[in-house]
Amino acid sequence: MPSAIKLLCLMEATTVTGPAKNLLNFARLARSAAFDNAGLPRVEVSIVTFHRKGVAGSGNDHNAPNNWITAARAQGVDIHVIDELFRFDTKVIAELRRIVAEQSPDIIQTHGVKSHFLIKLAGLGKRYPWIAYHHGYTTTNLKMRGYNKLNLWTLPSATRVITVCRAFANQLSLAGVRADRINGCHNSVVVPRNISRDEQKDLRRQLGIIDAELVVLSVGRLSKEKGHHDLVSAIALLRQAAPELNFKLVIVGEGPERPQLEKAIQANGLDDFVTFAGQIHDVAPYYAIADTLALPSHSEGSPNVVLEAMAAQVPIVATDVGGVPEIATDEEHALLVPARNPKSFAEALHRLLTTPALARKLSVNARARAEKDFSREAYARSLIGIYRELLSSESTLVEPELVSV
Repeated sequence: MPSAIKLLCLMEATTVTGPAKNLLNFARLARSAAFDNAGLPRVEVSIVTFHRKGVAGSGNDHNAPNNWITAARAQGVDIHVIDELFRFDTKVIAELRRIVAEQSPDIIQTHGVKSHFLIKLAGLGKRYPWIAYHHGYTTTNLKMRGYNKLNLWTLPSATRVITVCRAFANQLSLAGVRADRINGCHNSVVVPRNISRDEQKDLRRQLGIIDAELVVLSVGRLSKEKGHHDLVSAIALLRQAAPELNFKLVIVGEGPERPQLEKAIQANGLDDFVTFAGQIHDVAPYYAIADTLALPSHSEGSPNVVLEAMAAQVPIVATDVGGVPEIATDEEHALLVPARNPKSFAEALHRLLTTPALARKLSVNARARAEKDFSREAYARSLIGIYRELLSSESTLVEPELVSV
């Protein structure tokens, strides 16, 4: 067992996605005194990512580093960028092999379909302990369904597969990944920064929210599996059932479903009650002005948005899909309803928006649970347990389990 674990992570991203945010949080924690104080071994985190020439990043220069690369460098993370011509450019394999040989990691960790594929194709998964993260599947189009099938070829070859909820673990087992190679590890969350009253007022003014209006917040990519159409239907039902209720829905995020959502909002006469905020880097001010968070997803793993709302002490209405019930218990930390059921969602929103005592109870309980069970430290301990098991030939550690609910 080395005194310091050298971890090389492959992450394909252009923005700071939920998985990317978790990886950066872990890298930052690994360099902090908290690791030493907790008696955990030192972990040296390096990242390999990909940059496609001619694909827009964060500025006007298409060859400039994208938001993900910029964020990693800003946090002082050791990041190696491999240029590519297209998504599965196999010419990157030689450079990937060179970086791996130079870094000589104790563990390779991959975080997406392409990274899994390249490690297997390069034969590196046979030479190093290999942990593959499975964050769930999307089925937005034929291309994504093809990528999902590619995962079924790569994941069974990994030394360990870490997934984010029990539902995904069961799916992986049925798909051919050995059950004894699957570990569960929910995402972690950092308590958001404090937002001043003035900053909150400024944001409300920018969004056209008057003082008396309540705010229903939705955060997430605008894609079909996120269920935004159900949320629009729920808002329409809520307007009909309680026309006296003064609220506005604020949708944070971008994606392919936005044009269809705008049409649905117009068709339901909701133009004055829904605001699109677009893609936002710092969502903390939005949680600060929210009276409730709405998550209408059809499929979820360990949703960062739920964890962030819990940490921000925002009452939550969510669908009981994937790992959501493992994170938040119905009537204790949130109100959970069946997916694809706008009527139930509307009723739950009405309860939270009109029952301050219930909203307060759920939000206080949720904040306490987030701090206790989904902190960066709890997440790090779960990962360290997996790393130690891989690197120890005679490990007596109990295999880490998903956080209990």
